[in-house]
Amino acid sequence: MSDILPRCKIRPLPDHQVAFLIDGRERLRWHFGSQYPRPFFYPFLGPSGEPLTRMGHPGAPNHDHHRSIWFAHRMVLGIDFWSDQTQARIRQQQWLAYEDGDEEAVMAVRLGWYDGHNPRELLQQELVAAVRPLDRGETLLELQATFRPIADVLEFGQTNFGFLAVRVAKSISEHFGAGQLTNSEGATGEPAIFGKTARWVDYSGPVQADCIEGVTYFDHPSNPGFPSHWHVRSDGWMGASVCMTGPVPTRRERPLTLRYLLHAHRGPINADRAANVAVEFAKSAPFIIEKSRKKHSHFVVRRL
Repeated sequence: MSDILPRCKIRPLPDHQVAFLIDGRERLRWHFGSQYPRPFFYPFLGPSGEPLTRMGHPGAPNHDHHRSIWFAHRMVLGIDFWSDQTQARIRQQQWLAYEDGDEEAVMAVRLGWYDGHNPRELLQQELVAAVRPLDRGETLLELQATFRPIADVLEFGQTNFGFLAVRVAKSISEHFGAGQLTNSEGATGEPAIFGKTARWVDYSGPVQADCIEGVTYFDHPSNPGFPSHWHVRSDGWMGASVCMTGPVPTRRERPLTLRYLLHAHRGPINADRAANVAVEFAKSAPFIIEKSRKKHSHFVVRRL
C-alpha cells in the first residue's frame, strides 16, 4: 500500500499553491501566484503545528518582501531582485516533478528571473524542495537551487542580501519575542553572529505557552565560501550571505548550485544534535532532475 498511499505527499492546490504533507498533516506550502513579485514557502510548521515563519516584518511595513522562506538577490547585473521596489520579478515557468514517497516528498520547479523590461529571462532557477519527517513531529526541508544564466556569464554582485532568506515567527525573534539566535560556533545574538562565518545558524523561541521550537538553517560544504558569512537580525531574520565579501560569477555551461537544509525542531537548539545533522547533510548526495522514461511523466528527481 505504500506505493499507493505513501507517508509523504505533494498536493497541488488552487490559486497556484502546493502543499507538502506528512501522515496527512501539512508541514509546508509553496506559493507561486503572479500576484507576488517572487515565489515563497509559507507556512513552515513546527512539531506543535504552529508556524515557525511569518509573512512580513513585525514592525516595518516597508519589509513586506520578507515572505517567510524565499529565494532572491539584491544585485543581479546591478538589478534588485530582493525588494518590491523595482519591476524585477521571479516567475514559476513550469513544475517539473511532484514525487510522493515514504521517506520524503519532493517538488522540482523551473523559475525565470525577469528584469521587468525584457520579455526574456536573465536566468533560470531550478529549485528542488524535499520534505522529510523526523521523530516527534520534526521536519527537515532540503532546498537545492541551480542558477543558469541565459548569457554566457552572469555576475551576482556583492551584497548581504541573497540567496535564501528566512523570516521567523514574531514570538521566536529576539526583539519582538523571547527567542534566541545561536550559531555553530557557540555565539549568541545578532552582534556576535552578524557577518561571521558559521556552518549553521538557529532561531528558537516560544510558539505556545510552555512550548519552545525553532528553525536551524544549515549551509552545505559544496556552496561557495563555505562556511558562509551570515546576515542575521534580532528582529527575526537570517540568511546565508553568499556574496557578502564579494561578487560570485556563474556561467551557462557551469551554473551555480546552492544547497541548504532547514530543520524544524522541538525545544531550544541542541548544538550536539545540530552538529550531527550538519554532518549527515554534508555527506548527502545532491539532487538531479532528468527526463523520465515513464509514460505520463516528463521529469524525475533522484540523488546523484
